[in-house]
Amino acid sequence: MNSDSLLVAKGISKGFPGVKALSNVDFSLRKGEIHSLMGENGAGKSTLIKVLTGILKKDQGQIYLENSLISPASAEEAKRLGISTVYQEVNLCENLSVAENIYIGREPKKNGRIDWKEMYRKAEVLLKEKLNIEIDVKRTLSSYSTAIQQMTAIAKAVDTSSGVLILDEPTSSLDKSEVQKLFEVMKNLKSRGMGIIFVSHFLDQVFEISDRITVLRNGQLIGEYQTSLLTRNELVSKMIGKEWIEPLLSQKKHAANISKKNFLMVKGLEKKGSMNPVHLSIKKGEVLGLAGLLGSGRTETAKLLFGIDASDNGTLVIENEKIHSMNPKLAIEKGLGFCPEDRKTEGIVGELTIRENMMLALQSKRGIFNYIPLKEQKKIAEKYIKLLNIKTPDMEEKIENLSGGNQQKVILSRWLATNPSLLIMDEPTRGVDIGSKLEIRKLILDLAAEGVSILFISAELEEVAACCDRVIVLRDRYQIGQLEGEKISVKNILELISEGAGVVESVHD
Repeated sequence: MNSDSLLVAKGISKGFPGVKALSNVDFSLRKGEIHSLMGENGAGKSTLIKVLTGILKKDQGQIYLENSLISPASAEEAKRLGISTVYQEVNLCENLSVAENIYIGREPKKNGRIDWKEMYRKAEVLLKEKLNIEIDVKRTLSSYSTAIQQMTAIAKAVDTSSGVLILDEPTSSLDKSEVQKLFEVMKNLKSRGMGIIFVSHFLDQVFEISDRITVLRNGQLIGEYQTSLLTRNELVSKMIGKEWIEPLLSQKKHAANISKKNFLMVKGLEKKGSMNPVHLSIKKGEVLGLAGLLGSGRTETAKLLFGIDASDNGTLVIENEKIHSMNPKLAIEKGLGFCPEDRKTEGIVGELTIRENMMLALQSKRGIFNYIPLKEQKKIAEKYIKLLNIKTPDMEEKIENLSGGNQQKVILSRWLATNPSLLIMDEPTRGVDIGSKLEIRKLILDLAAEGVSILFISAELEEVAACCDRVIVLRDRYQIGQLEGEKISVKNILELISEGAGVVESVHD
């Protein structure tokens, strides 16, 4: 082992019934290094992290921390050894203060009681010195942005770590400026000698921040590379196992398939305190994008259309029928489907199987007393597992055991099984690998070609530009402009956001 080796894993293997998740995998992390762990969903990244942090017990192999053999039996034991992890879904208590979240279970005591003054002081010093953040640590966590909540989780991890920090998809809910703030924090920690394992599906971010990259595929080590010596196309080719060339954005064009007839039209739809009046229409076979920065009102608009949030004003018309009060059950009956932004809390039902998760929307559409026969359920599940290339040993596997990208595909399958006329897709490619992103993009274009209307929401403006026939731009929960056809580009979307073209008062016919 090198003298600067911090964490070294040798010959790690881990299997589950019917699946070899890791097979003889090596991995090394140096002091003062940011090392990206890359691979498609199901490649073994999460399994390796769980083995390193004691959540899963390895079948074979050794783990060394600063040249000492370790075998953590739990995440808490890994923390005591100096290995801390921050996951994509921040697992903190939003009703507690920032300081309480950082020191929960480790509160400084005085005379047998919590020393609140000292806890607040320590939290302020930790955030300022380690993360260069100055905030009121007495305020509840829920009063802060997602970015600050993420930083709080990192501060807690840094305070309990003696050298290894694992960041699993930490940027998935952050906008561009917040990502840069996080990168500044990572560079600061790196300069202090901390080793950071960075897991992300955002290739540009990986190339910007990492020193080395390790690629896994199908549970096997493909290789370890200096980031500066690897091209984007080479990295993706190693991840997917075949030559890959950056797709052309021009593949989106399918305007000839768009009907002249509107499937859905809304005018002045709003919810006070949540979303200002929205005016939009979606034609049959059209891909309509909602673009804007974090907090611009994209998800709020989607929830109003599907009836998750009740509107205060405005009109909603579906195929010339005026809907007076939309709700999810009625939305499903009218041919709408909704893939939510947060698949963990709003999408999957973790304790149910893949097959059972796929059937939820179709069962609702048919009615609770019109039970779908098991034979039909299995036929549908088998169809979509094959169609969307869902990696699973069996349709009866619990969905919580799948990787994030495969969970996303199951949610898509749930709505495809209802044969929707309009599919609302809120961040459908968040946290999924490049191969799955391309599969989902192709699915969107194929569905549109078949006449399905798509409302597409993504924080990745390149993706919006690649997929959409028309884009509505939002800012600060106002509709500020619209782009169509050849005018759709990342540059034009950003210009609209920065200029704030004004509130849109007309609906596209």
